[in-house]
Amino acid sequence: MTTATSYSHETLVVDGEHYADCDFQDCRLVYAGGALPSFKDCRFNACDWKLDEAADRTIDLLRLVWNIGDKVPVQTIIKSITTVR
Repeated sequence: MTTATSYSHETLVVDGEHYADCDFQDCRLVYAGGALPSFKDCRFNACDWKLDEAADRTIDLLRLVWNIGDKVPVQTIIKSITTVR
């Protein structure tokens, strides 16, 4: 686990990584669809999140489903993302 580290203007692949009490300033955070990262008490300022590889292909599939007219499944997925658990 990475603890109490400051990142500035860096590109970080976050798959499977664990961060605690870290600061991310103007970073690009890349998630490729592997193990989920964890962020405990971290702070993010002006960061860019990028999906790559399998994660990016998932977005492509959702876009395809939406564009062929089957919007309900995509809306259901978006609702599950935005609903607080």
